Amino acid sequence: MNPLDQLAPLISPPPISWWPPAPGWWLLGLLSTLCLGLLWRLRHRLPRRNPRAASEPPLAPQRQEALDELARLSKPYGGQPASHWLQQLNALLKRLCRIRYPGDHPHTLSGRAWLAFLDSRCPAAGLTRWMVLVEGAYRAECRLDDKAIDGLEQAVDTWIRKHV
Repeated sequence: MNPLDQLAPLISPPPISWWPPAPGWWLLGLLSTLCLGLLWRLRHRLPRRNPRAASEPPLAPQRQEALDELARLSKPYGGQPASHWLQQLNALLKRLCRIRYPGDHPHTLSGRAWLAFLDSRCPAAGLTRWMVLVEGAYRAECRLDDKAIDGLEQAVDTWIRKHV
């Protein structure tokens, strides 16, 4: 007689069902649902990140600073040489454009292309008719009459206030 014949047959375990889950899984499901609901409600209270606002400061103070700087520039009234004043105007406009339109690389433009760029951003200013803005800065004896000085200053002021 074989001792293995005296053993009882193997009993297979019952099949494990996926439903209903154990009590720990019920608790985990409830906790995750509560967390998702809380995040859904908090998303309105969290500040939204604006990549443009993070990369550049607000424009309104820059415009006011530019207008203040424009007002502080000494104008060459009475037949004084205007080349230095024209250089300062160009520098002011290029600085504003470099901050406001960095992808267009406005600081590399000159001549008619520079004036066309300015007019494309604010046609109301009409800076393309002021070619003296780019040419006069390089002439040593560039002189403007008082009416032209006031007109050019008004055009630059309009551009600063209304550019896109």
